Amino acid sequence: MQFLDKTKIRIVSGRGGNGMVAWRREKYVDKGGPAGGDGGKGGDVYLIADENMSTLMDFKYKSVFKAENGENGGIKNCHGRGAKDLYIKVPVGTVVIDVKTGNTIADLAENDQMVMVAKGGRGGRGNARFATAQKRAPQFCEPGEPPIERELILELKLIADVGLLGMPNAGKSTLISRISSAKPKIADYPFTTLIPNLGVVRKPSGDGFVVADIPGLIEGASDGVGLGHDFLRHVERCRFLVHVIDTTADNPIDNYEKINIELKMHSERLAKLYQIIALNKIDAISEERREELFNEFKKKAEDVFLISAATGENIDSLKYFMGQKVDEIEKPKSEIIVEEDLGATDNDDSAYEISKVSKDTFVIVGGKIGRLAQVTDERNPEQVIRFQNILTGMGVFDKLKSMGVKDGDTIIVGHLEFAYYSDEFYG
Repeated sequence: MQFLDKTKIRIVSGRGGNGMVAWRREKYVDKGGPAGGDGGKGGDVYLIADENMSTLMDFKYKSVFKAENGENGGIKNCHGRGAKDLYIKVPVGTVVIDVKTGNTIADLAENDQMVMVAKGGRGGRGNARFATAQKRAPQFCEPGEPPIERELILELKLIADVGLLGMPNAGKSTLISRISSAKPKIADYPFTTLIPNLGVVRKPSGDGFVVADIPGLIEGASDGVGLGHDFLRHVERCRFLVHVIDTTADNPIDNYEKINIELKMHSERLAKLYQIIALNKIDAISEERREELFNEFKKKAEDVFLISAATGENIDSLKYFMGQKVDEIEKPKSEIIVEEDLGATDNDDSAYEISKVSKDTFVIVGGKIGRLAQVTDERNPEQVIRFQNILTGMGVFDKLKSMGVKDGDTIIVGHLEFAYYSDEFYG
């Protein structure tokens, strides 16, 4: 299976249904009355963490997700049906980022953890809602609220207790195959591992812990060199690291230092993580070289193991020690605190634009204004007057004046077309 750990999606919540203008016309009901129902609410969009998913591969084939719209209101005070909410499953460990703002919305680090990323539009009120003792026959209704459209980046950080780090061909894949049931591709050339491999290591108590084999880092990885920079994020959730060193390399100490520099370049927290040093491939070096390297690395770290992943030498000791440290060291908590995702509820579309398309014609476009025009019947004077009052409150006519509108000029909003006349025209 191909591994995908970063992708971009577009989500659209449901539009609220429009209210209805309707009247009771029933036998034996004197004078009837307003009976227009409310529109239904549009569907919300949620992201939910699912432990059965291990990659973002599903989003390679589908990247646009739309919730259902709410139904329009009906006659006889019948309200429109509210739409079903949309739930999008993502792997546990997914970080959600808003493309527009760059803000982190959520870190879904637990199974079934859920976050709303787009709220559905509220349904518009029907004319029955506007009836009062003074105004018994309102001729207008409300449009439904618009949907929210957002682009999100989904970034997967693997949930692992222990991270295996080291230069390419240091023997990490062989080690993880020794201590767990993972079966990574292994070969004698650099960059054999092109994707992170996960393995579950069983402890004597019967439970287990997860180890991640992170693709090999090289010098400059944090600046985009090689493969490792793409996968450093997967180390961020580990309790500690096992730094695998190839003892047959020309300069093992230098390789160790280079990897730690890359960790620090990526994150100060990563650089401070506890490390076990595993000096690998000791079957290929002399006893004197083993002792020399062991003494040198004891100056670098407290816990150093001489191992051979190929032959299995000292692997059980390392495995047992790793299990002890998993019990001792707490799992790092997410540093991301999301108090409120404003983008999920911000469907204010009161912005509008006015264009002068000829010497005496102006066209107004805008989400809220367009939706108001949609539920305005130009044959109904009361609805037209209410629409014009809303335009006044939004400052539309003041802006028209600043653009040089004259009495008698044509104003077009959606399907509505009317002539502009100032207060001065009527004296």
